[in-house]
Amino acid sequence: MKRKRKKNPDQGFSSYEDMTLRQHTRLTTALKPDAESYKKMRQIVGEEQFYPTANTLIHGSHYPTSAAMEKLAEDVKGQVKRREQFHRRRMFDPDAPIDYINDKNMRFNKKLEKFYGQYTEDIKEDLERGTAI
Repeated sequence: MKRKRKKNPDQGFSSYEDMTLRQHTRLTTALKPDAESYKKMRQIVGEEQFYPTANTLIHGSHYPTSAAMEKLAEDVKGQVKRREQFHRRRMFDPDAPIDYINDKNMRFNKKLEKFYGQYTEDIKEDLERGTAI
Protein backbone atom coordinates (compact mmCIF):
# COMPACT_ATOMS: atom_id res chain seq x y z
CA MET A 1 0.00 0.00 0.00
CA LYS A 2 1.42 3.35 -1.02
CA ARG A 3 1.80 6.06 1.53
CA LYS A 4 0.08 9.35 0.79
CA ARG A 5 2.24 12.42 0.65
CA LYS A 6 1.16 15.72 2.08
CA LYS A 7 0.06 18.27 -0.48
CA ASN A 8 1.92 21.11 1.18
CA PRO A 9 4.62 19.63 3.48
CA ASP A 10 6.32 21.86 6.01
CA GLN A 11 9.84 22.73 4.83
CA GLY A 12 10.88 24.30 8.13
CA PHE A 13 11.76 27.93 8.74
CA SER A 14 13.42 29.76 5.86
CA SER A 15 12.13 33.33 6.15
CA TYR A 16 9.19 35.28 7.52
CA GLU A 17 8.03 36.08 3.99
CA ASP A 18 7.79 32.39 3.16
CA MET A 19 5.91 31.71 6.39
CA THR A 20 3.46 34.51 5.61
CA LEU A 21 2.90 33.26 2.06
CA ARG A 22 2.39 29.70 3.32
CA GLN A 23 -0.19 30.83 5.88
CA HIS A 24 -1.94 33.02 3.30
CA THR A 25 -2.27 30.15 0.81
CA ARG A 26 -3.49 27.81 3.57
CA LEU A 27 -6.13 30.29 4.72
CA THR A 28 -7.31 31.18 1.21
CA THR A 29 -7.65 27.54 0.15
CA ALA A 30 -9.84 26.99 3.21
CA LEU A 31 -12.24 29.72 2.01
CA LYS A 32 -15.15 28.42 -0.01
CA PRO A 33 -17.09 30.92 -2.17
CA ASP A 34 -20.74 31.43 -1.27
CA ALA A 35 -22.73 32.58 -4.31
CA GLU A 36 -25.87 33.44 -2.33
CA SER A 37 -24.14 35.78 0.10
CA TYR A 38 -22.22 37.29 -2.84
CA LYS A 39 -25.46 38.16 -4.65
CA LYS A 40 -27.10 39.40 -1.45
CA MET A 41 -24.16 41.70 -0.65
CA ARG A 42 -24.19 43.03 -4.23
CA GLN A 43 -27.87 43.94 -3.83
CA ILE A 44 -27.33 45.59 -0.43
CA VAL A 45 -24.29 47.64 -1.41
CA GLY A 46 -25.23 48.43 -5.00
CA GLU A 47 -23.42 47.90 -8.28
CA GLU A 48 -21.39 51.12 -8.07
CA GLN A 49 -19.93 50.34 -4.64
CA PHE A 50 -19.61 46.61 -5.27
CA TYR A 51 -17.46 47.08 -8.38
CA PRO A 52 -15.43 50.15 -7.42
CA THR A 53 -13.45 52.30 -9.82
CA ALA A 54 -10.64 54.73 -9.09
CA ASN A 55 -13.21 57.44 -8.28
CA THR A 56 -15.29 55.36 -5.86
CA LEU A 57 -15.05 55.79 -2.10
CA ILE A 58 -15.40 52.34 -0.59
CA HIS A 59 -14.85 53.20 3.07
CA GLY A 60 -17.68 51.85 5.21
CA SER A 61 -19.48 50.12 2.34
CA HIS A 62 -18.94 46.54 3.54
CA TYR A 63 -21.41 45.11 6.01
CA PRO A 64 -20.27 41.72 7.32
CA THR A 65 -22.96 39.33 8.46
CA SER A 66 -23.01 37.95 11.96
CA ALA A 67 -22.44 34.46 10.54
CA ALA A 68 -19.31 35.68 8.73
CA MET A 69 -18.02 37.35 11.89
CA GLU A 70 -18.69 34.16 13.86
CA LYS A 71 -16.83 32.14 11.21
CA LEU A 72 -13.87 34.53 11.46
CA ALA A 73 -13.84 34.25 15.26
CA GLU A 74 -13.87 30.44 15.06
CA ASP A 75 -11.03 30.52 12.53
CA VAL A 76 -8.91 32.75 14.77
CA LYS A 77 -9.58 30.45 17.74
CA GLY A 78 -8.48 27.51 15.60
CA GLN A 79 -5.26 29.32 14.66
CA VAL A 80 -4.52 30.00 18.33
CA LYS A 81 -5.19 26.36 19.19
CA ARG A 82 -2.84 25.15 16.42
CA ARG A 83 -0.18 27.62 17.53
CA GLU A 84 -0.35 26.30 21.11
CA GLN A 85 0.45 22.80 19.89
CA PHE A 86 3.83 23.94 18.60
CA HIS A 87 4.71 25.85 21.77
CA ARG A 88 7.16 24.10 24.04
CA ARG A 89 7.44 25.49 27.54
CA ARG A 90 11.05 25.82 28.70
CA MET A 91 11.92 24.21 32.01
CA PHE A 92 12.94 26.53 34.83
CA ASP A 93 16.60 26.19 35.82
CA PRO A 94 16.98 26.92 39.56
CA ASP A 95 20.79 26.98 39.30
CA ALA A 96 20.87 29.76 36.70
CA PRO A 97 21.82 33.22 37.98
CA ILE A 98 18.88 35.56 38.48
CA ASP A 99 19.67 38.84 36.75
CA TYR A 100 16.16 39.88 35.73
CA ILE A 101 13.12 41.56 37.22
CA ASN A 102 10.36 40.00 35.07
CA ASP A 103 9.91 37.59 32.15
CA LYS A 104 10.33 40.24 29.47
CA ASN A 105 13.55 41.42 31.09
CA MET A 106 14.76 37.81 31.33
CA ARG A 107 14.33 37.32 27.58
CA PHE A 108 16.05 40.64 26.88
CA ASN A 109 18.99 39.69 29.12
CA LYS A 110 19.31 36.34 27.34
CA LYS A 111 19.53 38.13 24.00
CA LEU A 112 22.13 40.53 25.35
CA GLU A 113 24.14 37.64 26.75
CA LYS A 114 23.97 35.82 23.46
CA PHE A 115 25.35 38.73 21.43
CA TYR A 116 27.54 40.62 23.91
CA GLY A 117 28.45 37.98 26.50
CA GLN A 118 31.95 37.46 25.20
CA TYR A 119 32.72 41.16 25.57
CA THR A 120 31.31 41.56 29.08
CA GLU A 121 32.80 38.49 30.79
CA ASP A 122 35.73 40.43 32.30
CA ILE A 123 33.49 43.21 33.61
CA LYS A 124 31.09 40.73 35.24
CA GLU A 125 33.95 38.84 36.90
CA ASP A 126 35.44 42.07 38.24
CA LEU A 127 32.07 43.15 39.64
CA GLU A 128 31.59 39.80 41.37
CA ARG A 129 35.08 39.93 42.92
CA GLY A 130 34.69 43.58 43.88
CA THR A 131 37.77 44.72 41.97
CA ALA A 132 35.96 46.75 39.33
CA ILE A 133 37.22 50.24 38.65
